[in-house]
Amino acid sequence: MIARVTVSDSGDTMDRRELNLLLIDDDEVDIITVKRAFSNAQISTNLFVARDGTEALAILRGTEMPATRRIVMLDLEMPRVSGIELLRTIRDDPALRSLPVVVMTTSSDERDRKAAFDLHVAGYIVKPLTFQAFTDAMVMLNKYWQLMEI
Repeated sequence: MIARVTVSDSGDTMDRRELNLLLIDDDEVDIITVKRAFSNAQISTNLFVARDGTEALAILRGTEMPATRRIVMLDLEMPRVSGIELLRTIRDDPALRSLPVVVMTTSSDERDRKAAFDLHVAGYIVKPLTFQAFTDAMVMLNKYWQLMEI
């Protein structure tokens, strides 16, 4: 199932500067936490959610998610296809290979970090334990996205 949620502090229609963020995470609590953090920090984005790699590829290759100003936030520990395997698939696809991908995971394993950076991720975030730290991380990430002119 593909879910699309607009997280915004206003009822305005989509702004050209708004990001189209694909959150790939199978944990419902983490998905809710991302939505809450974006809402609390008043981060305006078009948030698309995929709960596994198959859904993620369907969204990325389909027409539901705009093809401009796209960013992927990827959990590594998922069923069926691991985040690293999905990242390899994205990097091997000429239409997707340049997508900025930020890993957001509970894994602080150096092998996971190295594998992710070897596949050219834009960042690697170990999920913070407190909601405030998580919100702070999302604010910082949003500032980075805005500066990068994606």
